[in-house]
Amino acid sequence: MNKRQKGFTLVEIAIVLIIIGLLLGGILKGQELINSARVRNLADQNAAVQTAYYGFIDRYRQVPGDWAKAEATRAIGKTVNTPASGSGVGNGRVDNNFAEAAAVWEQLARAEFLSGGFTPATRAPASEEAYAKNVPLNAFNGPLILTQNQSYTDDDATPPARLNLHLGRNIPVNIARELDVKIDDGLPNTGSLRLTRRQSLGAKFTNNFASNFAACSSTAAATPANGNGKRATDIYDIADDAQDCGPVFLY
Repeated sequence: MNKRQKGFTLVEIAIVLIIIGLLLGGILKGQELINSARVRNLADQNAAVQTAYYGFIDRYRQVPGDWAKAEATRAIGKTVNTPASGSGVGNGRVDNNFAEAAAVWEQLARAEFLSGGFTPATRAPASEEAYAKNVPLNAFNGPLILTQNQSYTDDDATPPARLNLHLGRNIPVNIARELDVKIDDGLPNTGSLRLTRRQSLGAKFTNNFASNFAACSSTAAATPANGNGKRATDIYDIADDAQDCGPVFLY
């Protein structure tokens, strides 16, 4: 007797393929929505910090983080722990050190310009790890830094020190690029949003807070304009999929 062979019909196979396609499409669309939400979170966080910074100056006529803790305590009406009076405090800018960098977030929080209760200990943090415990974090768990330095990409090998918000580490290159397109010009070394230079963020901020410009961008020019290995033709290098491209927003 002949045995009847069993198998899938073309219709059944087509249905399975359609289901698989719908599942893959949903997964990809879901990842796209997650990435868009992270970009929007970074953009909103940047805008909130900028608004808080200038709002603080308008109210108190002092730069947050640069205001000595005793005077800030009296004016704000809440105990402020940092910074202590000393070199650089009260000079009208946020200096590139742990004391004033941590004080920025504490003073903005004490004055209720930022929520989050950023309350460092009674002394300035002595390490990057200690600093990161009481500051805002980005969507990728990287600590934010608001300070004045030269650690942003630029066609000039020695750009001027400028106040900038480092949006934190662990930001993938595709997220950094999408953020740049959303709020600036889409290029990593021009405009108000740029990548961090590979050099340290300053005497107190080491490369643990810096990202690798070369890994996150590429250039169409064979010969770089200067020792930083970049030109105005630099673009975000999406193909290499770098995962640590910390952008900075210039104030």
